[in-house]
Amino acid sequence: MHILFLTQVLPYPLDAGPKTRAYHVLRYCAAAGHKVTLLTFTRNADRSEYVQHLRTYCTAVHTVPMRRSRARDVGHLLRSLVSPTPFLITRDWVPGMAARVRDVAIRHPVFDVVHADQLWMAPYALLARHAGGNGRQPAAVLDQHNAVFQIPHRLAQQESNPLKRALLAVEGRKLVRYEKEVCRRFDHVVWVTEEDHAALDGRGPNGQGRGGRQRSGSTGRRGTRRFSIIPICVDTEMQPVIPRRPDAFRVTFLGGLHWPPNSEGVLWFARQVWPFIAEQVPSAVLTVIGKEPPRALVEIGGGRSAAGDLPSGVEIPGYVTDPRPYLAETAVFIVPLHAGGGMRVKILDAWCWGLPVVTTRVGAEGLRARDGENALLADTATTFAQAVVRVMRAPEVAMRLAAEGRRTVETFYDWRRVYEAWDDVYAAAMGQRSSPH
Repeated sequence: MHILFLTQVLPYPLDAGPKTRAYHVLRYCAAAGHKVTLLTFTRNADRSEYVQHLRTYCTAVHTVPMRRSRARDVGHLLRSLVSPTPFLITRDWVPGMAARVRDVAIRHPVFDVVHADQLWMAPYALLARHAGGNGRQPAAVLDQHNAVFQIPHRLAQQESNPLKRALLAVEGRKLVRYEKEVCRRFDHVVWVTEEDHAALDGRGPNGQGRGGRQRSGSTGRRGTRRFSIIPICVDTEMQPVIPRRPDAFRVTFLGGLHWPPNSEGVLWFARQVWPFIAEQVPSAVLTVIGKEPPRALVEIGGGRSAAGDLPSGVEIPGYVTDPRPYLAETAVFIVPLHAGGGMRVKILDAWCWGLPVVTTRVGAEGLRARDGENALLADTATTFAQAVVRVMRAPEVAMRLAAEGRRTVETFYDWRRVYEAWDDVYAAAMGQRSSPH
């Protein structure tokens, strides 16, 4: 099978959830014998050796630079305000990518499937479907990592600034309409959680398919399945348990802080949760790892803002290429999110590494997280702080959470066990495309 695979981020190295998803799908496609042409955006930090690595799994790799700036974002926002198109989609429509999609589709009109990785790439996939010009349209598959509308909707609920809250609410409403329409235009839509599918479908969260069960439904022409649930998976063989120091002292967050749900969650934890923990466990060190940490984070304790003038017990190393030295000193891995959608791959990573996890219920959404077994779940500042202190003071609790987390990810979230479902997705999409209208 020939697949045109479109991604909004270069899917290597594996330092973000969307990269993890796309990378292991590419690995499965290569292992299954499919021929994949990858067309992807790149950023300034992406290196030529990353692209070369991806050629291990792809027949060809084409790249288009993504250039963003505050001025460009303001322009996209203003255009979006007078348009029904959401800001997030307007921002990521790049004429250079559209031109490359047309060129690839015209030069190689043999694709059986066009695979759009995330909602941002949906317009390009629909363009590729019609660009070949040989009268044979490929099937179109959309991989929905999130019900994207939930991100601005949940951020609006947490936002105190009236203008920002209004803009987020408008964006959320636009995204609901846009996502529903786009999903109808694809032959098959893959969701990573049943919760996200149910949210966009207007049914709200339900228990069916929760936490990694693959599931298909929503029949189309000739009864062909129109959607599937396939969780994000990792490679447990590549991520062994990290031996931790017996006197581990770090309370660690790891994730891209340019993503608003992450930055908002970390700020909430630092302001409302951390003071209690620091008082109860004076030796603890809050460690926030990730690129673009918010400036407000350094204002913890007395409003200090200089990067080198942090209060004691807080370290912000930023982005690190190898976090293992920090993880070996980690007593508790935290995921204090109150917004977002899809799955938190950082929890899968923590389970792989054998780290005890404390998270909110939003953070654990879509995962097989069982409170008290493989994670502790807490939503308020008080209960979250108490859960962290409990893990730090009770080695037996930490060991149980770590062992059960590792067992969970090995059983339900290893790509070798799960991703055969992608062959069913592609077959269903091609069947839908070949059915008479």
